[in-house]
Amino acid sequence: MSERHFVIVGYDAAELLDIACVVSTLECANWYGAAPYYKVRLATPGGRPIECNPTVTLHAGETLERVTGPIDTLLVSGGIGSQDAAANRLVLAHVRRLARESRRVGSVCTGTWILAAAGLLDGRRATTHWRWADELAARHPEVHVDPDPIFVQDGNVYTSAGVTSALDLTLALIEEDNGADLARLVARQQVTYLQRPGNQAQMSMFTAAPPPSNSLIKRVVDHITGHPDADLTAATLAADAGVSERHLTRLFLKHLGQTPGKFVRLARTEAAAHLLTSTSLPMAAVAARCGFGTAETLRQAFLDCYGVPPSHYRLTQSRTTPQAATGSGT
Repeated sequence: MSERHFVIVGYDAAELLDIACVVSTLECANWYGAAPYYKVRLATPGGRPIECNPTVTLHAGETLERVTGPIDTLLVSGGIGSQDAAANRLVLAHVRRLARESRRVGSVCTGTWILAAAGLLDGRRATTHWRWADELAARHPEVHVDPDPIFVQDGNVYTSAGVTSALDLTLALIEEDNGADLARLVARQQVTYLQRPGNQAQMSMFTAAPPPSNSLIKRVVDHITGHPDADLTAATLAADAGVSERHLTRLFLKHLGQTPGKFVRLARTEAAAHLLTSTSLPMAAVAARCGFGTAETLRQAFLDCYGVPPSHYRLTQSRTTPQAATGSGT
């Protein structure tokens, strides 16, 4: 069977989840029949085991210095050890060497520091964990750092945000290689959302509709999920897309099985659900941020979608303290 060689670069204090997300997701793709088959290798300096945290040590399958191309994808993991790795001239030299022998290059979370230090992001747009974006931009002014997206593609270079964005990036690579159907199967197996476009904000939530194969509809969907408080009437969306409202509706029904209006309402409701469980914003503010206009409109949307009012949803699902989750009793 032909193979697609996928090399992950690790080092001491690399983030275990950065590595595991990628490995597990690619192995799942293999199970569902990825073609070519993904052959995943973990390479570390000297081939030494790496201590990801005090309780977990990973044994590398490859010695970084001995890995040779051609490589399909070179991916550098993030972690609290990334800045030390970015200051290691040996690591940087071999990352540069392997990048030249790779079809595409990427990083997860603060692995961006290593790509930047290696000069592989010069003149490119890139992202990293929002917490470290300002520092990365200050230290590497030659890199166009965007702190908002989940992941960014600039040519054949991919960078992603914090930890679990490794899953989003890997799903996107699987879709690029094998198409949306396989990526959707893997996402379902992983019990995760697939419809998380890379240009979405790192702290947002998105609808789980199957990714449309039509590029026009995909652009419209990306706009909707990224701007729930905008004017998202079918007429406005159609005008922005350069098609008639009737044609846009036909495309939505064909590719998503629902009208633009229904899709917008669901996207706004899911965005509101995220805000309700992760912030202490009052109901009126949540409604405004998600394009509902009034708290009552938000309440009706929640009843239709989840069968409970938003106040009950916040009370039972909130990740904040009960005191912080207070707001309007809608």
